[in-house]
Amino acid sequence: MISTAIRLARVGSGSELAAALLLVLSFPSIMLAAIIPDIWLFTAAVAVSYLADAHLHQRGSYLVNRLAKVRAGLSIRFLIRQLLLVLLVARSGLGQDRIFYVTVVTVLVFYGLQAPHGAVVTLLRLRRRLPVVTRNIDLSAIRIPDAPPRWLLQRSAEKMLHLDLFAMAGLIAALATDENLYGYAALGLTLVFGVGYVLALLPYLRPSRLVPPADKVLAAVDGWLATYKPTTILYFSGSKESAYQVNMWLETMDQLEGRPLILLRERVIAQQLLPTAVPVLCVPGGVHLMNLDLSTVRVALYAANVGKNIHMLRVPTMKHVFIGHGDSDKLASVNPFSKAYDEVWTAGRAGRDRYALADVGVLDQDIVEVGRPQLAPIEAGTGVPRHPVPTVLYAPTWEGWDDNPGNTSLLLAGENIVKRLLAAERPVRLLYKPHPFTGTRSPKAKAVHERIVALVAKAAAERAGDTRWASAALREEQAAARAELQRVEARLTLLSAGSDASRDEAEESRDAKADPARQAELTRLRAEWNAAYWRSFGWWEHRVISGAEPRLYDCFNESDAMVSDISSVVSDFIASGKPYAVTDSADLGAEEFKRQNTAVRAAVILSNSAAELDELLATLTDPAADTRAAARHELKRYLLGPDEPTSIEQFNAATRTLAGKSLSRNVGVEQRLAEPEGGAEAAAPDDSAPVAARAEEGLETAADALVEPENNDLDPSLRG
Repeated sequence: MISTAIRLARVGSGSELAAALLLVLSFPSIMLAAIIPDIWLFTAAVAVSYLADAHLHQRGSYLVNRLAKVRAGLSIRFLIRQLLLVLLVARSGLGQDRIFYVTVVTVLVFYGLQAPHGAVVTLLRLRRRLPVVTRNIDLSAIRIPDAPPRWLLQRSAEKMLHLDLFAMAGLIAALATDENLYGYAALGLTLVFGVGYVLALLPYLRPSRLVPPADKVLAAVDGWLATYKPTTILYFSGSKESAYQVNMWLETMDQLEGRPLILLRERVIAQQLLPTAVPVLCVPGGVHLMNLDLSTVRVALYAANVGKNIHMLRVPTMKHVFIGHGDSDKLASVNPFSKAYDEVWTAGRAGRDRYALADVGVLDQDIVEVGRPQLAPIEAGTGVPRHPVPTVLYAPTWEGWDDNPGNTSLLLAGENIVKRLLAAERPVRLLYKPHPFTGTRSPKAKAVHERIVALVAKAAAERAGDTRWASAALREEQAAARAELQRVEARLTLLSAGSDASRDEAEESRDAKADPARQAELTRLRAEWNAAYWRSFGWWEHRVISGAEPRLYDCFNESDAMVSDISSVVSDFIASGKPYAVTDSADLGAEEFKRQNTAVRAAVILSNSAAELDELLATLTDPAADTRAAARHELKRYLLGPDEPTSIEQFNAATRTLAGKSLSRNVGVEQRLAEPEGGAEAAAPDDSAPVAARAEEGLETAADALVEPENNDLDPSLRG
């Protein structure tokens, strides 16, 4: 019943629900206490309202925004409390006393102070915001001063409004003791601190404490671009939940030839971006983006099909490539919007065949197979479980944008899968790693997810008390691993971008410069963290794994088999060569399911009852029972391409080739623009030279420019 109330109220926990109920009940209680009057009931109700309000704000509760929508926002709630305090003073027999009039004036003046305070805070935040957010980019050409102290701006409205606590406490004390001096002193403190708060902010509005105007900042960025001369960009736009789609490409960009640049469109994505040595430029404004000098860029890579891609697709001087954020048989993998790009890069032959079957207008000659560079960290299975208790990963995808039962196994099969794994005759360990979007659209999916989390937690608690598993030596090793985790996490906190909460976005952009030594240490520490994480608990312990760390591929390496849905997760796991199962949630039947979905051809097909899981579990205890090993090997090549040359070598080769085509096109346009009218015949190439030879020569010259583009700047009119 409580969980239903939590879901209906759209709060995150029982404590939020309790705080919301107390907040709603406290105001009628305050009013009743003021009318009676009853000082102690008033005091108790006021205290409850303050505490409940503070809890909801600290938790970032959805209800806080909803209250503002119905004209019961934060400042209104404080004003109501203050007016009820005035009523209490009047009802206590002091309606004609000087303390009453001083209270009324103080409440009005204090409420009036909220406007200048809010205006100054808003102006400070606006004037401290750069038109761009950068990382690993030198902005020393402009002066960016330090931000105001964090305590002045963080949750400033709440801090300002809570200054009424002095007046509230002082007047209650005055009423309880019949000593008005307490009231006068407290009212004075509220006004003094209120005025002082506003005055403390004013020095930071001086021009010397604000960031330069947008035009100067953008000029500095253009200056850096002219020096760095990026050749390949990774372009990304999306919500904060979609940050994983760009994060998966960071290591690939770091290994890319030439001068890569990551170009983002939302500030929230810049905040969610993992550490990288590649320069990062976030440009939220479409006009600002279109005015940037990106004339040296030859290739633009796109990880998602979103509306803001048009701001870059309009630039003709670079070639545009859709690389996606996974390889799967979902309809999203053959989006008709892919026609907008010059090329579509797929992992293997399967991606090419999908587009041919879908017939959405993507031509076969525009598809290039480049493998999946991100899969390099995935370790190949040995056929033998890593630990005495085999580990099975359940990694379902999310519910999608519609109610198609084939989107996710969670709704119809999720609990059956988890229950069968937890109750397996031969014990296995379950790792449950849900998709980051799980429950964001469907309350039903969220409810099932929460029930699965509860099932895993209960089973883990039962197994933790089982003396069969852990020896004293293992317990000591786990304690040492937990200590190692704390040490590594402390160091990572110091090194990670954005770890200093006292700095604002402008300071972060100013100070986040390229530091290869720091990046190398971060890479080493992340590997140490991952190793310590898995050692910090038993190889028999069930686990729910959420958040960015450990990464999905780390879960692959820790697992001996996987259960999932139709998504890129399946294609990626195939790189390990380990057994896997996929749920036919739409109940198509095994043969039709395989016909429609390439990635399941070597899988154990599960019905929604998950009864077929026994076949998957048998392969973990008896290698001879694994009859699909050869099929998985063949499918891996079909989906992900050959092992040699390596995927990053294929990716770099494709980038070089396309960069050559981009430069050839640009040089050709310049030549045509430079020809005088009627001079086309005079400027025509010598037909005696073989066409193929001329084309090859042009491509070789253009490919060299991917690395050395200094002498190939284009006419500004061609930049788009």
